[in-house]
Amino acid sequence: MIAHCLFEQSGTFKNEFKKLGIEAYDYDILNDFNETDYQIDLFSEIRGGYAGEPSIFDNITQDDLILAFFPCIRFENQIMLSFRGQAKQMKRWTYKQKMLYDMKLLDEVRENYRLVNMLFILCFDRGFRLVMENPYSEEHFLRRYWCYPPAIIDKDRRDNGDYYAKPTQYWFVNCTPKNNFLFEAVSYNHLGEGDAIRRLNSSMYPESWGNISQSKARSMIHPEYANRFIRQYLID
Repeated sequence: MIAHCLFEQSGTFKNEFKKLGIEAYDYDILNDFNETDYQIDLFSEIRGGYAGEPSIFDNITQDDLILAFFPCIRFENQIMLSFRGQAKQMKRWTYKQKMLYDMKLLDEVRENYRLVNMLFILCFDRGFRLVMENPYSEEHFLRRYWCYPPAIIDKDRRDNGDYYAKPTQYWFVNCTPKNNFLFEAVSYNHLGEGDAIRRLNSSMYPESWGNISQSKARSMIHPEYANRFIRQYLID
């Protein structure tokens, strides 16, 4: 098995797969952490693979695993606030400005929604094992407007060693969660908002990460959480 980590540039899951003896690669358009093995436009690859054109999916087999951290910026709660004109930066906008932005935003949401469906249909058709991650909330677009339900909803990731609660949902295609029991103790790695950047930029993390923003700090996954998720749900 080879683990193909799509939209991951931190190397967190990739490196935990490797620690477990599993060949793994990161794919992303960015390489801010010097961990991206294939720096490519994954949206173009999904469109190409769906259309039957040459793509990275031609090098993936049914024995492999695709772990996709699909971009959530057009699906999460903030989008609903923006559609309603209630986002903080829109406070002084006119109704015309808000409506023009709504039309642009709807086009972006539609395109991301199409890409998610293309990715899943591609995996259905080729028999690829896919696990996709995205935030979980009542307002999340895929929770409200999608026919395919998540197999796992993790409402507090700190219970498995992550930095934040960050409720998260995981969809499984052509596979099911293993639900293995892990008996070792879990570390308490919780970070408060105030010390997130200081801790994540300290010497306890690889120098190649460099200085990161608050939003990027909030998106990081602790290696312990990644390791436990792999062993609990993805491998025998």
